[in-house]
Amino acid sequence: MKLLRLTHLAVLIGFLPALTGCGHPSGVMQPVGLAAGTSTTQVDMLVATTRQPSGDPATLFNGERSPKPYMTDVAVSIPPKRQPGTVQWPQRLPPNPATDFAVTRVKQIDTIPEGRAWFRQHIEGGHALVFIHGFNNTYEDSVFRLAQIVHDSGMQATPILFTWPSRAQLTGYEYDKESTNYSRTALEQSLRILAADPDVKDITILAHSMGTWLAMESLRQMGIRDGHVNAKIHNVILASPDIDIQVFAKQFVEMGDPKPKFTIFVSQDDRALAASSFITGNVSRLGAIDPSKEPYRSRLEKAGITAIDLTKVKTEDSLHHGKFAESPEIVQLIGQRLMTGQTLTDSNVSIGQGVAAVVGGTARTVGTVAGAAVAAPLTIMEQPARRQQPTGTELEDSLSNDRQSKPLTQ
Repeated sequence: MKLLRLTHLAVLIGFLPALTGCGHPSGVMQPVGLAAGTSTTQVDMLVATTRQPSGDPATLFNGERSPKPYMTDVAVSIPPKRQPGTVQWPQRLPPNPATDFAVTRVKQIDTIPEGRAWFRQHIEGGHALVFIHGFNNTYEDSVFRLAQIVHDSGMQATPILFTWPSRAQLTGYEYDKESTNYSRTALEQSLRILAADPDVKDITILAHSMGTWLAMESLRQMGIRDGHVNAKIHNVILASPDIDIQVFAKQFVEMGDPKPKFTIFVSQDDRALAASSFITGNVSRLGAIDPSKEPYRSRLEKAGITAIDLTKVKTEDSLHHGKFAESPEIVQLIGQRLMTGQTLTDSNVSIGQGVAAVVGGTARTVGTVAGAAVAAPLTIMEQPARRQQPTGTELEDSLSNDRQSKPLTQ
């Protein structure tokens, strides 16, 4: 048994270069000017954060926690020639806007009225996208990733980034997780302020990896306070959710009714979630399930949750953890259909990479491969000790229980 555990630890260590290697210079937040005639696309975003100011204009904020939230107006220039799904990090500083992603404007916003004025100036039909990044992200990582998603998806929405204090180190997994808990009230308050703006018609939340925990906790808090999530929050998209399956079920129930429309992106070959499962005691993560099989299929149907299986989607990400953003077809699916509440099962949807959506309890083809053929067993890391997995009954109990907590004794 000891040898087996050491073997699995070695497998986990083998993930370290991919998990930690950024391969790009830091300090890209210092704005650069655009030369006359430069043909670029600009993405304007409002960034809210619970990070601590770094005191350095090249980084703006670090990975430590701040009791005071901050808002910043940021503009990112995207070069004309690039592969969709990629972030063109500069090889040297300052960035060259003709070939690199480059920050062209940074302006601190000090009051809520200033933030609302910013939204009015950047309104896109009253639609707002709130993006919440995952584990191991710097401030600039999350800024460039959202810029890439907005540009490549073609979405018609005003982008808002909520970035929480991540130390951007593999050894900071527990610190990062606690930072999401630290930030959940700030995110809830940010969503409330956004929803209270009369210029905002609807809100879509897009959260990735550990950021999905933060999103679910904030929505759960809102539901507990008010009895339900704010009606302007129409869609919640969870990409590679790093959440214990049974905990997700409780969070989902406790946010009350009516709920937003939930969509989850899963992949059984997600190596980062396999590592997370190992770290958390071999507990299955929501983002690694096979939604076409029981007990998940019928439970998702009952809860009205759409699951999109990306196992067959191929990207350059060796961890298979960022497919939602790095696949041009998937990121366009988010921008063009999911955010607008359109169905995924009509004849106009064609991804071409073999993607199945479990909608209404049925695995339906979205790409070119039948749903039954999409899923593959997780072979990244065999568990050192098989623990009892959630049964259909346990999941059903969690998803159907009354949202109010019961006393331990009568």
